[in-house]
Amino acid sequence: MDRHEKYMGEALSLAREAYLEGEVPVGCVVVCGDEIVGRGKNRRESRKNAVLHAEIEAIGEACRKVGGWRLSGCALYVTLEPCPMCAGAVINARIDRVYFGARDRNLGACGGVINLFHEDFHHKPEIVGGILENECTELLKSFFLQVREKEVENRVGRE
Repeated sequence: MDRHEKYMGEALSLAREAYLEGEVPVGCVVVCGDEIVGRGKNRRESRKNAVLHAEIEAIGEACRKVGGWRLSGCALYVTLEPCPMCAGAVINARIDRVYFGARDRNLGACGGVINLFHEDFHHKPEIVGGILENECTELLKSFFLQVREKEVENRVGRE
């Protein structure tokens, strides 16, 4: 297993925790050197807050741990391609590299819909997609299949 799979595996563990908590299963870690300095998972549903994405949580923890908002020299590993808000946070935090698992064709801001890192911002992180892509994609598919099944059960139960 290479280092990218190792860190994406850590992000997947967080995504699985989110799944069990009824959240969209996205997990994220921020790595500086060989140390994980930030961890995050989606918490939008449980905390009723639109900005509580895995990346925002991981970046926040990393900033606290390193003692500043600049995360130059760090890499972010996330199971789903970042949305525009999270891509903006990566730019603002000066994170050097973004590694993601599954592509997001609905909200992806690293090529899925748009690539914010190709725009004329002051900081342009490197992007690598497809790290443990099958595992990341299958976890998301399983979650949304479960959500749809519950919706059908609820509709049938009300009829």
